[in-house]
Amino acid sequence: MNKIQSSAIALMSVDSVLSSEVEVLHSCFQFFSSATMAGRAGTFSLSGSLDSQIEGLDGESLITSLQSQLKSLQDRVKELEIENARLSSQISNCRCYKIEGNSDCSVVSRGNSVEESAKLQAGSDVEGPISIQGGSSDERSENAGHMEATKSINGTKKKSREKTEGCNMKTLHHCAKRYVALKIMYFGQRFYGFASEAQMDPTVESEIFKALKQTKLLVGDKEDLQYSRCGRTDKGVSSVGQVISLFLRSNLKNIGMHVNNEENAPSDICEEEIDYVRVLNRVLPKDIRVIGWCPAPTDFHARFSCISREYKYHFWRGNLDLSAMEMAGKKFIGEHDFRNFCKMDAVNVHNYRRRVTSFDISTCNERSESDQIWEIIIKGSAFLWHQVRCMVAVLFMVGQGLESPNVIDILLDTTMTPRKPQYAMAPELPLVFHSCEFEGLNFICSPDAMKALREHLKNEYQTYRLKAAIFHEALLICLSATNVSDGSPLNYTKKKKAVHVPLTSRPTEHSFFVPPSLGWAIMSKYTILVFLIVLTKLQ
Repeated sequence: MNKIQSSAIALMSVDSVLSSEVEVLHSCFQFFSSATMAGRAGTFSLSGSLDSQIEGLDGESLITSLQSQLKSLQDRVKELEIENARLSSQISNCRCYKIEGNSDCSVVSRGNSVEESAKLQAGSDVEGPISIQGGSSDERSENAGHMEATKSINGTKKKSREKTEGCNMKTLHHCAKRYVALKIMYFGQRFYGFASEAQMDPTVESEIFKALKQTKLLVGDKEDLQYSRCGRTDKGVSSVGQVISLFLRSNLKNIGMHVNNEENAPSDICEEEIDYVRVLNRVLPKDIRVIGWCPAPTDFHARFSCISREYKYHFWRGNLDLSAMEMAGKKFIGEHDFRNFCKMDAVNVHNYRRRVTSFDISTCNERSESDQIWEIIIKGSAFLWHQVRCMVAVLFMVGQGLESPNVIDILLDTTMTPRKPQYAMAPELPLVFHSCEFEGLNFICSPDAMKALREHLKNEYQTYRLKAAIFHEALLICLSATNVSDGSPLNYTKKKKAVHVPLTSRPTEHSFFVPPSLGWAIMSKYTILVFLIVLTKLQ
């Protein structure tokens, strides 16, 4: 790194001298032209500022002297150009320069001033990478934000290098790093779930990693990040307490990689650290926000270190029998086999026993003129795929009087009901992954970041309330329209009410779920087997 620093400083010094010499050369050209004309006319006179040795020369001698100086300056310019090319070649062959150049991580975020670049050198939490240290503040600013692409002898305007999107995660191997847990909230309506393995975009995870790359917080290769997440919420599901963990760039050079727990990271040290919440929230989309961060030990895992998880499902009360729903929901408490309350995944899951620690139904503050929003709160150690939505779907049948609360006992008894009856899950939009609990993690957020977060959430809340008011206005107009009243002459056919089939009398689903990729593999094996049998018979 010292080699590239010294080379960069030397190159900038040569460029500065070259610019000065070119300006002198240009002035000399103008002076030489005027002197030549005046010398030939015999009317040339020298000012007192010129050298005394030149003042005594006549016109022809002066022209000869200027020609000699001009030749000397031209030779000097050629020497500087050769030196400039040599230093440029030396820097381009440097490994550090190649790494930074390929990913374009040597530029600071657009709009940063010279002072911000200097703060970055000192280890502040400004969004951007570590730039080349050394030299003046002007040189650091030039290297960080506007690397010179071309410069002509006539002093033409510099061309800024365009910054490419994203960042190669191999760029910051030399930076200090620490293992960090981030608490995240998101509104999941437009996302294809949290995890990004399904090859569907956008996902919450993909947006988070875009922000991490843009802020240059990733250190090392993706395999070295030790990334983990607490839960994999499905498409449309929201969260106000998701937790992920991974290695991130740090301002604390001497913190080390193995002393990142809370005991070794007091509040005064955390204040010197990068404000991860503020930095990431500047670039994340409006429906994703980081609400806290915490130093974590390197053996921490966001999924397997989690003690408990809590989900909330919001719904309008309507005519639901809440007492019957709560009576049925209490039957979930304890450790049971929930294979009849989930989507089967025999490839990845072999144990369907889970423990539910608490169940409750309570009111929310939101209400309309004739109805109110309630919420189902379910807390447990872990949950199966679609477990909460299946549980809620059966509870709604109980609340509508279609099923007895005892149906929960029947479905939890896998001896009596070995296969799941076919029924539709509850919608995904009202489901919220509310919180997850860990031992020894205390998430923090700076006052500035918390103030900006509250302001953002307040604005988003007001925006959605305005949208709700518009929909409510449209609803009132439709209700007051005369052409859709009960006395309308139009002959509308009423929709037939669906007949409810008891869960115990419905067809059952398959005992296991085969992903499409595995299904194709199984079909391929059978195809090969059939081909071999036919080939044997032909022989």
